[in-house]
Amino acid sequence: MSATEAPNSPFPELPSSLAAERDGDIAILRLARPEKRNALNDPTVKGLETFFGNLPEGIKAVVLAGDGDHFSAGLDLSELQERDLAGGIQHSRMWHAIFERIEFGTVPIVSVLHGAVVGGGLELACATHVRVAEQSAYYGLPEGQRGIFVGGGGSVRVPKLIGASRMMDMMLTGRVYDAAEGQAIGLSHYLVDDGAGLAKAKDLARRMAGNAPMTNFAVMHAIPRISEASGSNGYFTEALMAAVAQNEPEAKQRLRDFLEKRAPKVEKAK
Repeated sequence: MSATEAPNSPFPELPSSLAAERDGDIAILRLARPEKRNALNDPTVKGLETFFGNLPEGIKAVVLAGDGDHFSAGLDLSELQERDLAGGIQHSRMWHAIFERIEFGTVPIVSVLHGAVVGGGLELACATHVRVAEQSAYYGLPEGQRGIFVGGGGSVRVPKLIGASRMMDMMLTGRVYDAAEGQAIGLSHYLVDDGAGLAKAKDLARRMAGNAPMTNFAVMHAIPRISEASGSNGYFTEALMAAVAQNEPEAKQRLRDFLEKRAPKVEKAK
């Protein structure tokens, strides 16, 4: 590992604002600043980079959650510094690089959303691959009322989920969506009762961990790029990725298991 491991922990040393644990082949990472509503400061964001860049061997999926009553209330404005133009650009680009490492990393990530999922917290959530919301979750982009602009990739990721016009409304008017509204417009994939999010996220993460690694890689890395490509380029990239995935020994074995009726069938969830 490139980062120093914490004593008696399989994970690299993290700032006190993050806490990690292992549960078999999945990892659970918690934002651990409940007294600050898990607001994101630079040490926390850089800690995310350390964690996701140094996952222990055998970890195949990650659950990202928040301690306390909130997932994340966004950027910690108490630490917002006055920066010149170049410094402001560089700071935003630092967040971009780290959140991109989360989105286009080595394993799929399920986030558990409850309470405030606001500003930078929403930007972080949108960098994860599957989002489980509890009924207490609410979504906002208050940067417009605070005289600033999103800087963690929100203007790229949020419109892909809900459309540019809805994001403009959120920023111009301060509109806040509750959990049910967020589910309806695409901010979350699953909506569960309060307190049930972590168990649901673990269940989904274990399902992901059971997939062939190359298939997970293709889903995470190829689908977002194919969706932005022209039709002909998308079809060609899909063909390449399909051939790569199908050529993996594990994929061949799984196909044999299916053909020889050793694999479970697809059934509607009960």
